[in-house]
Amino acid sequence: MKTIGLFGGSFNPIHNGHIALAKQLCDAEGLDELWFMVSPMNPFKQNQELLEDKKRLELVELAVQDDPRLVACDFEFSLPKPSYTYHTLKALLKEHPDKKFILIIGGDNWLSFPHWYKHKEILEMVNVWVYPRPGYDLTEKKLEEGMRVVQAPLFNFSSTDVRNAIRKGQDTSEMLPEMVKNKIQQDKLYSR
Repeated sequence: MKTIGLFGGSFNPIHNGHIALAKQLCDAEGLDELWFMVSPMNPFKQNQELLEDKKRLELVELAVQDDPRLVACDFEFSLPKPSYTYHTLKALLKEHPDKKFILIIGGDNWLSFPHWYKHKEILEMVNVWVYPRPGYDLTEKKLEEGMRVVQAPLFNFSSTDVRNAIRKGQDTSEMLPEMVKNKIQQDKLYSR
């Protein structure tokens, strides 16, 4: 049975921190694959200005193309909006009964996890791995059963920082995979 990490997010855009985390979880934690679940609408970010779904998916595809363990996934595109993790997991488990799924969330999401739709049911469905994020103390609150902290590289930038750097015309070479950076420049994404 394959063990698949589910890393959901807007990926607006995907950046080197996302990729480094994914590779670390495959290498050190033994995931067979990690699926980047591109979310068409995060219920906590409904007012955020998002690049078109297919364009964000395309950027993820470019970012993961050199590592067969990393998969760009549009599974949530066909589900009702906003994208609730509970509904996604329910549909995935039905469609892929031969796979073991592990939900991957950041320390920022861990702090809000008790407010997620049907969060207790999520923990009954899958294990949850929490990775550190700068500015979020993972020790200040006890993990619920079925959750554990995993080690991962820390990056001092986010997708918001990447978008701001692009708008200011700053160099994003340290933040973005080269193919993603080139596509963003070519299509003039996030420049407004």
